[in-house]
Amino acid sequence: MFGQQADRVMALGEWEEYWQRNEIGFHQPQVHKILKNNIDKVLNGRKGVRFFFPLCGKAVDMKWLADMGHSVVGVEISEKAIRQFFEENNMTYTEEPVPAIPGAKVYKNSEKNISLYQCDLYAFSSSIDGQFGAIWDRGSLVAINPADREKYAALIISLMAKDCRYLLETLLYNPDLYEGPPFFVPDEQLHSLFGSSCDIELLQSVDAMTDLQRQWGLDKFTQNAHLITPKSS
Repeated sequence: MFGQQADRVMALGEWEEYWQRNEIGFHQPQVHKILKNNIDKVLNGRKGVRFFFPLCGKAVDMKWLADMGHSVVGVEISEKAIRQFFEENNMTYTEEPVPAIPGAKVYKNSEKNISLYQCDLYAFSSSIDGQFGAIWDRGSLVAINPADREKYAALIISLMAKDCRYLLETLLYNPDLYEGPPFFVPDEQLHSLFGSSCDIELLQSVDAMTDLQRQWGLDKFTQNAHLITPKSS
């Protein structure tokens, strides 16, 4: 099912190097369409929602949500990405160590509604900063090593509050043609990862093929948006 991607492993240092070399084609300078198109479904009438951004980079989506009155907690390995986020958005910010995670730092804007943790994602937990009412996963599940998906799903589920609404982007293409990242995530695996404890709704499925994917050697490239919510007990 996973073609040449099944055993693909990227070290955290490789992601840091992408940022150092400014090879960040995955970064989008505008708010992501999936988030914009589905924000009402994610909020579900709620105000002041706490959003979690796994592998947040310097996503402008974080400021967009904070400006709407929500708060954001992100996790990112690259210090450069985090500093660029605050500097490019003209925010003053502080940095402090995270006692529970050796070597980690947390960066906060002066309004204290955006907190970005610089650490390995799997070192983060609900004991560090609670659970969340929403999660926006635009490029995280598709970026982690395919062999780590069960560990990843367990972490995400542990961070979901009872009313959490988890917006997830996945990508469908032929994994025999491209080694990733971003990686192919089939719907069947999504259901095996989250289906026992969550309901999964496909919100949209769009042809996202561009010249970049043609350069990768792909002939089809589909972007899916899912809404994942904890099953009511």
